[in-house]
Amino acid sequence: MQAFQVHTGKVAPLDRANVDTDQIIPKQFLKRIERSGYGQFLFYDWRYLPDGKPNPEFVLNQPRYAGASILLAGKNFGCGSSREHAPWALLDYGFRVVIAPSFADIFANNCIKNGLLPVVLEEAQVTELMEKTAGRVEFYPLTVDLVEREVRDDSGFLAHFEIDDFKRKFLLEGLDDIGLTLKQESSITEYEKQRRAFASPSS
Repeated sequence: MQAFQVHTGKVAPLDRANVDTDQIIPKQFLKRIERSGYGQFLFYDWRYLPDGKPNPEFVLNQPRYAGASILLAGKNFGCGSSREHAPWALLDYGFRVVIAPSFADIFANNCIKNGLLPVVLEEAQVTELMEKTAGRVEFYPLTVDLVEREVRDDSGFLAHFEIDDFKRKFLLEGLDDIGLTLKQESSITEYEKQRRAFASPSS
């Protein structure tokens, strides 16, 4: 998993509350067995018109937000079912950070386990960032610093965020559950040697 320390990127504002995981990645696209390839289906029902053409009104189809890697969203982002495909789709599209006033707990945990950083800021701060993003003719850059636990821009915005120390370590070191287990590889190997010796029949 890719480690996360400090990321500066273009911001895209999705000014909607209660965005659920079926809106993030609709259920008809959950048949893939890989973790990759979901980005093309992200927000599918909003990104595309019934005839399959891109919806020019949807934020991610607007040229100035092309290549965005930081998503601003409304409260309770990621509610609904617990599908891990939602953070897979966001990552595959190119997002590294989602900033919102609140997240569904399971979604936030799934994000951490896949290297996507969910940042909780106060609603007023998210609104300010939405306004800054919308007020730019071109893209709006933002820096998310996990080392210092802060979000900042080049015009004076600075906000600190909270994150569990263990989850922060997970992201800083680029660990997933398997990677965390493998950090104990020497202890596991030693245990297996002792177990085999104990289980072997005496001569």
